[in-house]
Amino acid sequence: MINKVVASPAAAIHDIHDGASLAVGGFGLCGIPVALIQALHDAGTSQLETISNNCGVDDWGLGILLADGRIRRTVSSYVGENREFARQFLAGELEVELTPQGTLAEKLRAGGAGIPAFYTAAGVGTQVSEGGLPRKYDGAGGVEIASPPKEVRAFGDAEFVLEESLTPDFALVHAWKGDRHGNLVFHATAMNFNPLCAMAGKVTIAEVEELVEPGELDPEHIHVPGIFVQRVVHVPAGSPGSEKRIEKRTVTEPPSDLSTTGQGA
Repeated sequence: MINKVVASPAAAIHDIHDGASLAVGGFGLCGIPVALIQALHDAGTSQLETISNNCGVDDWGLGILLADGRIRRTVSSYVGENREFARQFLAGELEVELTPQGTLAEKLRAGGAGIPAFYTAAGVGTQVSEGGLPRKYDGAGGVEIASPPKEVRAFGDAEFVLEESLTPDFALVHAWKGDRHGNLVFHATAMNFNPLCAMAGKVTIAEVEELVEPGELDPEHIHVPGIFVQRVVHVPAGSPGSEKRIEKRTVTEPPSDLSTTGQGA
C-alpha cells in the first residue's frame, strides 16, 4: 500500500539542501505552510530561491527565513507588507524577479503540466518584456542585475511575450485534507497558489490539517491528485505550528440600539 505520510515537518524537509529552489503556496497569510517553513528555518537551510506570490510578513511565513538571511533570490508578484524585504532588496542583499501575478500562476501550472514555455500578453511593451527591470541592486543605488529582454511574437494583430515555466526542486503546500496517497483538498481561498505549487515541484511536501484514509475523499472533490505529491505530514488545526493569522482585521462597531436595525429580540 502506498503511504506517503512522514512523522514530522522536520522529517518531511530533511533533504532540502542549501541553495535549493522551492515553490511555496499561499496568498498573503492565507494557506501558508507554516509548519514546514518553521522546520526549514530550524534546520538552518540557507541560500534558498523561493517562488511564491509574496514573501510573508516581517515575523511570519517566509518572512522568518528572509529575516535571517536564508533567502538568496525570490520570484514573486507582490512584495508589500514586509519592511525587511524592501530593505534587503534596496541594499543589494536580495535578488528579486518581479512577475505579473497571472504569469506567475501560469509559470507554475505550465511547469506541472510539462509545458516548457508559453506566450502571454501580460507585460508586452514594458520592462517585463523589454528588459531592464532591476533584479538586484549593488547597495549603492546602482543596478547590479537587470532582467533580460524576452522574445516577443505577433499572433494575429497582437503581440505576446514568451515566458518560461517553473519546475523548482521542492514545493511546500498547506492543505485542509489529505490522504496517505497524497491526494489533497484545499479549503476556500487557501486554494490560491497551493495547487499550482504542488504541481510544479519536483518533490512536493504537503502539510495537512486532517489526515484521512484512502477512499475517504470524494474523487470529484480532490483538487490535487496524489501523483503530484511525494510527502504528507499531519499538522492538526490547533497544534503547535498550525497558527492561522488575519493579515488585516477590519471590524465595525455594533449599533448602540439593535432594535433600530430590526435585529432586536
